[in-house]
Amino acid sequence: MEATGTDEVEKIKSKFMSAWHNMKYSWVLKTKTYFSRNSPVFLLGKCYHFQTDESSEMSPNGSHYDIPGEGISRNVEEFRKDFISRIWLTYREEFPQIKGSALTTDCGWGCTLRTGQMLLAQGLILHFLGRDWTWPDAFVTENSDSESWTSHTVKKLTESLEASRTEGREFKNQSSHCKQTPKVDWGSRERRDEHCHRKIISWFGDSPLANFSLHRLIEYGNKSGKIAGDWYGPGVVAHLLRKAVEEANDLELQGITVYVAQDCTVYKSDVIDTQCCFMESEKLDSKSVIILIPVRLGGERTNMEYLEFVKGILSLEYCIGIIGGKPKQSYYFAGFQDDSLIYMDPHYCQSFVDVSVKDFPLESFHCPSPKKMPFKKMDPSCTIGLYCQNVQAFEKASEEITKIQLRLKYYGTVKKEAILLLH
Repeated sequence: MEATGTDEVEKIKSKFMSAWHNMKYSWVLKTKTYFSRNSPVFLLGKCYHFQTDESSEMSPNGSHYDIPGEGISRNVEEFRKDFISRIWLTYREEFPQIKGSALTTDCGWGCTLRTGQMLLAQGLILHFLGRDWTWPDAFVTENSDSESWTSHTVKKLTESLEASRTEGREFKNQSSHCKQTPKVDWGSRERRDEHCHRKIISWFGDSPLANFSLHRLIEYGNKSGKIAGDWYGPGVVAHLLRKAVEEANDLELQGITVYVAQDCTVYKSDVIDTQCCFMESEKLDSKSVIILIPVRLGGERTNMEYLEFVKGILSLEYCIGIIGGKPKQSYYFAGFQDDSLIYMDPHYCQSFVDVSVKDFPLESFHCPSPKKMPFKKMDPSCTIGLYCQNVQAFEKASEEITKIQLRLKYYGTVKKEAILLLH
């Protein structure tokens, strides 16, 4: 009886904390993101120019840019579509209970896992769709207005507190998402891309059955002493992502692998061995590889000497982003302008989406507006992500990274022992 009573207290406590986090992270703050018209904007290896003499602003829902000129506007529209097409993974509520806990939301603690998911999702986008792919419905995505979000938040808070007085509801087991993905007409390139787009998102669904779900990542974390509700650093998440890809049971994921660097060092021979499949001393195939490099860009604070290096990495076509952020607050960095980083923020609480159903809504998986943060505010602990389609691409990426380091060392902006040593 005592154990049962303790369980009930934990459930009530969990529901109360969920209600608080739902309220805290459900507000939409309509802050504006400003972009200079005179400086190039880089987004995951692509460069965009908004040339003019004045500052420009992007509305919070990405629906309007006050930039004159047809050519310039077209470039802005291309940037907007490119950004919105990246997969955005945020806090969720009311998903199936995480095994070994009473949690049905990751609000307040799961942000690094979410940014890790975004990093991996970008790698899969490159692997299956290519860097030039954009979502045809990108401009349909809009934020709800703050009034409707506020009403929703108060309603959810009331419901959660009321539910804490009664027995918690049971969640239905989610059916397998990948094997039950609806069949489509493969005669159309657009339909093939849409099918692939949906399947990639479904791999990150909030279900114990999804290959790269929060539930799976936490399960792998349990073996390292981590539990649901704990803080996960960017280095730990890198290893969880490697394990998740290694254990993935979808045949379409057999052509990709993950390499995690040790002590900021990428050993070329190890990466190539990871990419190549051998049988009876004969090389048969070359896998694509996602390279994850946990690094520290300074001591207690980020050292500004590393700014140009980070910008150089985000300028590479091989870059799939950086897991970083502020202390205890993780962001997914995808680009930069001048001395500010462009990022997607996982700190929004959205409702659970069942990705196993046909034509599940896609809008909540795409961020309508970027945010910017000065590099000097970035926490020094982060994980850099790269994607190489084959061995030849890895060798080219190595050359580009070496050039960046040599150039920065020549100008004295990065110390010799800095980061990303290639051997």
